[in-house]
Amino acid sequence: MADPNDSVSVDMEKIYLGGKEYHVRTGQGSVSVIVCGDQDKPPLITYPDLALNHMSCFQGLFFFPEAASLLLHNFCIYHISPPGHELGAAEICPHDPSPSADDLADQILEVLNYFGLGAVMCMGVTAGAYILTLFALKYRERVIGLILISPLYKSPSWSEWFYNKVMSNLLYFYGMCGLLKECLLQRYFSKEVRGSAEVAESDIVQACRKLLDERQGNNVLRFLQAINRRPDITEGLKRLRCRTLIFVGDSSPFHSEALHMISKLDRRYSALVEVQACGSMVTEEQPHAMLIPMEYFFMGYGLYRPCQFNGSPRSPLSPSCISPELLSPESMGLKLKPIKTRIS
Repeated sequence: MADPNDSVSVDMEKIYLGGKEYHVRTGQGSVSVIVCGDQDKPPLITYPDLALNHMSCFQGLFFFPEAASLLLHNFCIYHISPPGHELGAAEICPHDPSPSADDLADQILEVLNYFGLGAVMCMGVTAGAYILTLFALKYRERVIGLILISPLYKSPSWSEWFYNKVMSNLLYFYGMCGLLKECLLQRYFSKEVRGSAEVAESDIVQACRKLLDERQGNNVLRFLQAINRRPDITEGLKRLRCRTLIFVGDSSPFHSEALHMISKLDRRYSALVEVQACGSMVTEEQPHAMLIPMEYFFMGYGLYRPCQFNGSPRSPLSPSCISPELLSPESMGLKLKPIKTRIS
């Protein structure tokens, strides 16, 4: 752990939902990190989408028993929240400068250095997927694998830029109002779970709506501004050498972006899973669709679910122990064409 006199230090830690919460000071302010599991195990970093934190973005995946078994047996989980997005967060001073996407990527490096982490596995959703991909491009030696859910990689299209500006104005003038929450729920979920006049919205949407109620509008605005000014990282994708697994719901507003992104990545190191009847947040809407692809993905690192595990769960994740054959999509159990999954 870092020296207390370093620029990164702990303000507070507490037991929280089976994990410990740290507020880590960085050059871009304090950031909340929830640490779950045995810190001797390899680290997996998560980063959520806009206006979300680990509770509203990843609890569906971690409450799915088979996925929790796979992830928590093999990893110590470090849930990083965007500044001011953690549960119970106070409003960030409006006069503080807003961070850029690069600043947020650099903040992750400071968090890793604080905990003394080397190379990590990363999992991010949409805006969080962009931040982690940018981090992997800037600090390649610190990332050995990316699991990206409905990711972004280009600068905003005109339609996305306009939509984000509408949300920015709503946040600036009205805060987390009802209309803004509806915009966000459309971003996250498919029509099937959002409901209609005839069909009630699902429990996961209701739970997300309640969690959005406590977000501070100014904090969300700062993250939205960073994402709306994000640079295009297309040119860097071909140089990305860590293995990458992409999930995208076919009802996601960012579905076409994910399909384009996989075409820019080196096919030896990447694979795509397309989930039918699902929005952007596959982690919440259809976490079961992620299990088998993740199992095959982790097998390339010698990791398995407990019932299959023959070695030590503390074995470090190291690309040096992987044969070249294990870096192919076929060895990951994934086809080059998208895998179609359906609700049973």
